[in-house]
Amino acid sequence: MNEIATKESYVPELSTDIIKKYICPTATEQEIYIFLQLCKSQKLNPFLREAYLIKYGSSPATIVTGKETFTKRAASLPDFAGFKAGIIVLSGDKIVYREGSFYTSSESVMGGWAEVYVKGRAVQYRNEVSIEEYEGKKADGTPTKMWMEKKATMIRKVALVQSLREAFPDAFGG
Repeated sequence: MNEIATKESYVPELSTDIIKKYICPTATEQEIYIFLQLCKSQKLNPFLREAYLIKYGSSPATIVTGKETFTKRAASLPDFAGFKAGIIVLSGDKIVYREGSFYTSSESVMGGWAEVYVKGRAVQYRNEVSIEEYEGKKADGTPTKMWMEKKATMIRKVALVQSLREAFPDAFGG
């Protein structure tokens, strides 16, 4: 029988050469090896943006699992009952909790929040995170491009992933 692999089940054959050529040309052999092993063990496809190997200059590379990987896998768990996530902004002199990641140019993003609901649990898993603690920075201390251009989206993701990890440690630990 001729089967077509679905994108959820297909993970390309990864090698150090493929990672070096297409994913992170400046990564060291050790960083590539660790990334390769993570992708294999967790069945992550970096070409579907399920995992990233990010390196700035001579700083150590960072391995990031894509937020969609967490939300897709959570949706497949029988006890997952949904989530809400948003940002915390300073609007005038008031702190506002807002669902989503919209804010105006007159507001300051201070952090993110998320709630994950688990069937059979009376209380949701909730996290609030400060942008000061999580904002990605370059070696010179300035925010990375993603954190400069999409800080609300990024901090919302951090809060959501933290909540998913706490709600489902067996599925998302490590």
